Amino acid sequence: MRRFPAVVTAVLMLLTPAPASAAPPRGHNPVSASFADTFADPMVVRGDDGWFYAYGTTDPLREGERTPHRIPMARSADLRHWAYVGDAFAAGQRPAYAAANTSYWAPDVRRIGNRWVMYVTVTETTTAPGASAIGAATAPTPTGPWTFADEPVVAPRPSGDGGWWWTFDPAQVTTPDGRRFLYYGSYYGGVWTSELTADGLHRTGTPTRVAIDNKFEGSFVVRRAGWYYLFASSANCCAGPTTGYSVSVGRARDPRGPFVDKLGRPLNTSRAGGTPVIAPNGNRWVGTGHNAVISDGHRDWFVYHAIDRGDPYLDEPSGINERPMLIDRLDWIGGWPTVRAGAWASDGRDSGTAREPQPGRPLPRWSDEFDSKQKSWTFVRPDPAVTVTGGQLRWPVQGADLTGDSDDAGVLLRAAPPGNWIAETRLTLPLGEDSVRNYQQAGLIAYVGDDLFARLSAVAIGNTRQVEFGHEIPYAGTTSYGGTIAGTPGLTTTWLRLAHRVDPRNGEHEYRAGVSRDGRTWTWGGVWTLPAGTHPRIGLVAHGGATPPVTASFDYLRFSGLAG
Repeated sequence: MRRFPAVVTAVLMLLTPAPASAAPPRGHNPVSASFADTFADPMVVRGDDGWFYAYGTTDPLREGERTPHRIPMARSADLRHWAYVGDAFAAGQRPAYAAANTSYWAPDVRRIGNRWVMYVTVTETTTAPGASAIGAATAPTPTGPWTFADEPVVAPRPSGDGGWWWTFDPAQVTTPDGRRFLYYGSYYGGVWTSELTADGLHRTGTPTRVAIDNKFEGSFVVRRAGWYYLFASSANCCAGPTTGYSVSVGRARDPRGPFVDKLGRPLNTSRAGGTPVIAPNGNRWVGTGHNAVISDGHRDWFVYHAIDRGDPYLDEPSGINERPMLIDRLDWIGGWPTVRAGAWASDGRDSGTAREPQPGRPLPRWSDEFDSKQKSWTFVRPDPAVTVTGGQLRWPVQGADLTGDSDDAGVLLRAAPPGNWIAETRLTLPLGEDSVRNYQQAGLIAYVGDDLFARLSAVAIGNTRQVEFGHEIPYAGTTSYGGTIAGTPGLTTTWLRLAHRVDPRNGEHEYRAGVSRDGRTWTWGGVWTLPAGTHPRIGLVAHGGATPPVTASFDYLRFSGLAG
C-alpha cells in the first residue's frame, strides 16, 4: 500500500471536485475493507470540499503488517467507498509532554474557526507511566499537515489512590451560543466534560462528571431538538470472539448533564441507566461500539467499529483485535436513537428492523414456581446450602465462578422447551450501593458446559451494579469470555428474561437478554449464540464471591412461547 505525505494528500484533495452524497446500501459493511482490516474508534467529518473524512486509532491496518499507523485517515464521496489518504502523524512526531512510547487513540476532529482541530488520546506522557492525557493538533485541511499544540488540553489527572485516571476518548460538542465542551474519560475515573476556550485548545472552569466510572467510555455527544445526547460504550472492547462492547445513550438539556435514559435513570449513579443504541445482535458482528454520528444532509449515520466473531484478531489466534469500521443508519424513534430501528449491525443477510421479544402462551410443564410441586432439576457441583421453601429458591452466593480456569461454581439446570421461547425469573439480590464487592452475581444461564454458556446476571462491578450478559466459548486451545451490559438492576429485585430462538439459516441457538426493574417495562439488550447441534439447558447461578455474605432468592423460573 503506497502512502502519501499528508501535505501532498491535502493538495490532491483540493484539486478533486466535490462529490454528490449517496447512502450506503444494504450489505456494505465493513466499509473500511478496501483499505484496512482494522480501523478502530472511527470518527467521520465532512470537509468544506464535500468529501467525508474518517480517522481511526493507532494500529497496523492490515493482517501481517507490523508498523502501526499513527491515526490513519481515509476519505469517501458516499460513506460507502473509502480510500486511505495517509497517516496524521509521522513516526516519532509527538508533543514535548508525550513519552517516547506513547500511542494515539480515539481521534475526534472538528472545524474550529478557519482550521481543523484533532483531539486525541496521548496514552503515555512524561508525567509518569500510565498518566494519559488529551492532546490537540491543528491543520488547515482535514488531512493535515497536523501540528501538535505545545500543551495538552486535558493534562494527566491523579486518581487520589496513587494512580492516574484514564484520560481517554475525547469528543467535542458546540452549543448554539458558541460554547465548546470536551468529553473525556473511561472506566477508571468515569466520563467528564470541561468547557473549552474559544480556540478549543484549553480547558476553562470546573470539570463535571457526567457518567459513572466502571461502566462507560468512548463518549460522543450529539445536539438535537434542544437535547444533548451522550452516547457511551460499555463492557470490554477487546475480548476477541466474545467481545460484548455496546453503546447506550442518555440525554440532557445542558451539555453538563444530568444525563438520563429513556426510563429516567441517570448515567452517573451506581445503578446507572442507559438506553440501548446498539449491541451484538446474533449475526457475525460482535463488539459493536465506540461510535460517532455523521449527517449526509438527509439523514444521520452511525459510525462504529465491530469484530467479526469468525475472524476476531488481526493476526490469529490472539493479539490485536481486528475492529473494522462499520456504518449503518441511525433512526430516531420517539426522541431516542437506535441503529436500524433496533435491528442493529448489518451484515447483508438480515432485515433493517427488529421487534423486541414478547411472551406468548405460558408453558407450565417446563416452569417451576418453587412450591410444593417438585420439578426435575440437575445440579452441576451440588451446593447443600440451596433451599426451597415458601415459594422461593434461596441460594447463598458462592465464592466460586465459571470463567477462565475456575469452573468451580454450582449450576442448577433443567431441560429447555423445544423451539422458540422466553425464560423468566424474578431475582432478589441485595448488593447495596456504591461499595466494591466484586463480582457477586446471580441470574439465568443457558448452559452446554463449563466452557460454553451464556449467563445473564445482576452483578456488582466495582462501585456499580449492572446486569451483564456474559458469554464463554472454547477458542484457540483455551477459552474466551466477554460480556455485554444488558440493563439496570433494581434496588433489590430484578426481573430477568432470556429469549431463545433457533436461527433458521444456520441452526444456532440465539439468546437475547431482557431486564426489568418492575416486571412490566423491559429493556432488551444484546444477543449471544450457542452452536447448532448442541442441546443447551436453562438454569440458575449464584456465585462470584462469598464476602460479604448475601443470598440470592429466585421466586420462579417460568417459560412461555415466543410470540410471533
